[in-house]
Formats: sequence, C-alpha cells, structure tokens
Amino acid sequence: MYKIETTKLMKEIMGNYFRGMKDSKKKIAWCTSVGPAELLRSFDFEVHFPENHGALLGATRTAGDFIPEAAKLGYSSEICSYLTADVGSYLKQQTPLLEHYDLNGPPKPDLIVYNTNQCREVQDWFTYFAREFNCPVFGITSPRHVNEVSKEDINDVASQFKAMIPICEQVSGNKFDIDKFKETIRLSKEATDLWKEVLWTASVTPSPISFFDATIHMGPIVVLRGTQTAKNYYDVLLEELKGNMDKGIGFLEKEKCRIYWEGMPIWGKLRSLSNLFLEQNAAVVASTYCNSWVFDDFDERNPFESSALAYTTIFINRSEEAKEAVLKKMIQDFRLDGIIFHEAKTCFNNSNSRFGMPARLKEETGVETLVIEGDLCDLRFFSEEQSTIKIETFLEQISS
Repeated sequence: MYKIETTKLMKEIMGNYFRGMKDSKKKIAWCTSVGPAELLRSFDFEVHFPENHGALLGATRTAGDFIPEAAKLGYSSEICSYLTADVGSYLKQQTPLLEHYDLNGPPKPDLIVYNTNQCREVQDWFTYFAREFNCPVFGITSPRHVNEVSKEDINDVASQFKAMIPICEQVSGNKFDIDKFKETIRLSKEATDLWKEVLWTASVTPSPISFFDATIHMGPIVVLRGTQTAKNYYDVLLEELKGNMDKGIGFLEKEKCRIYWEGMPIWGKLRSLSNLFLEQNAAVVASTYCNSWVFDDFDERNPFESSALAYTTIFINRSEEAKEAVLKKMIQDFRLDGIIFHEAKTCFNNSNSRFGMPARLKEETGVETLVIEGDLCDLRFFSEEQSTIKIETFLEQISS
C-alpha cells in the first residue's frame, strides 16, 4: 500500500503546535485561517485558528454532538458548521483536543482577529467569542467577489492591516518591528511556494499525492505560516514526493481517470471517500480547497500591500468569471477527466455549483461534471449511499 512517510513528521509538528500552546507564556491571538497570521506572529503571538478546530471536530465526527448545542442559542443549522460545531464544543466544554493533545479546549485568547475575505460568518463567530472571553476583537472587511483586484482594493485592505498595529502593540506588549514582519512574510512565501510545488507533483502520472493526502498535509501551511517550521516541513515532504516521481511511484499504479474535487472536504468521510475512488482506480489529484493556501503574491519588500493582495485574491473571494478561469487552467495543468462539485449545505461561500458553473465548464471544456450534496462537518446533510451511487456512475461514464 502506498504511504507518504513524511506523515509521521507532520503529526509530530502538529502535536508540538497544539501542545505548545498549553503552557505557553506568549500572548494568544485567534485568527481566521486566511487572515493576517504573519502580522500577528511578528508581534510574537501564538496563533490559534478556530476553523482548524472546526475541521478537527468534523474529521473526528464529534461535530454532530456539538452542533445542537449551538442551535439552543439560536444558531441556524444551515449556517457554517465550523461555527456551530466550534461554539457547541465550547458550550459543552468538550473537545477531541483533549484526547489527541491533552488540551481541555482551544487556548484562551488575548486578542481575536478576523478577515471577512472568506465569508461573513466569521464576524459573528469571532465576535461571539470576544464577548465570551471579554477580549478585544479586530475585524478586517475585505471587498468581496472581486474579478480583478484594484489598487483601491489593495490600499483599503492594507490600511486595515496597518490599523491593527496599535491593538497588537497594546495586547502583546511589543512594539511593531517592520523587519520582523518582513521576515514572517518571507517565511510564509517560502512555505507557500513549496506547498504549491507539493500540490503540483500531482500533475504527473502516476501522481504521488492525492487530494485526500493533501487535506492531511496542509496542516502546517494553515497553522504555522510565517514560521521556519512550516518551510522546513514542506522541504522534506517535497523531497519525498519528487523521489517517488523519479521512481514512477504513485498512490495508484494505474489511473483510469483524473478527478478534481471542487469545494470543501467532507471531513467525517475522507477515508471512505478516498477508498471509494481508489477502488475505482480514479485519481483525485487536485482541489480548490488545498490550493486556498497558495499565496503567490507575498513579497517581503512590500509586506502590507502584498499581504492585502494575497488575502484578497483567494479563490473563495473571486467572481464567477475569475473562478471559472482558475478551473479551466486546472483542467489543463492536471489533465482532468472530470470535476466533482461538493455542494456543502452550510458553506454557501465555498459551494460553486449553484449558479450554473458545472454546466458552463462542461460546455466550454468538454470535461464532465458531477454535483454531490453534503457538508463539511454536519453529516446529517450527507447521504453516503446516494453519493456512492452517483460517484460510481459518474466514474464509469468518464472511464468508458
């Protein structure tokens, strides 16, 4: 059975990250997953990402125990299940962090920062916890659904990043140091470039990494951006994958077809879905989701403006036209035979099948598309039996 050996190192790094916050003497900042982590780290904050906790709740299938707790507070079951699972976990005072990392829960924040570039829900989610913990909260409001990012857009977001500095200085007790900020940007750029190379190894046949593998190995680029640890990790992972490429070793010996996963992972069903595709000799080689942490625009010479550009041009924040252009390029780069769109019930912003995109892409590229219904965390919205039938039929169609 194909195995990526660097997974052991990834688990060690992630364990050190979580356990390191238990007794840390540093101030703790909470940040959205595509928020200004580099600026926070330049003030020497330990940074926690609530979406990462939400994904853990989904992957461990404990989210279903916690979502009803948030519903009791009036949170709709149809809003972000990262939000409802995370809030419910807090209300119930239970978390898989205890079993896996000996943490009773996410670390108590000294500062909470969010960026609405990914969705509106983060504002409600993060301000809820700011009230609960009686700590300051700072929100960055980004232009949404942009086609081309304008100079005005960049200046707007960059000015909001700069406006964070006084509250960061006050809470951290450290003065802003432009050189430290440039250093974190440099490290993020190096790590994200390596992560992009990792993902692009899947453009060859046989592919040495699948979408399902990538959802595991993306951990450091999400929670450790701006650190040497993340950069070093992707150096090691890339070396292993390139070695497998040179030997002609991939996760499938013979690929019948090559598939793109569009939208959020179904965290609680990653293993069963991975096995389903492997059994059909279908290689799921690329995804929108894992590419969300590829930031080509970071530039240490212009840290504020390049950060603003990088975090405003993320896929989830683009227009339909811009998204389609990205997917058309992916079809060519990864030689795709089909695209599976996951329409996540509670993630409207990262479900791209609702306005005719699958049909337009099929018409313009000839690549077959399939839409399956599910959710990132709330498995009540996912029918495994129906989805399996749809996927098997789809794969048979494009492989014949």
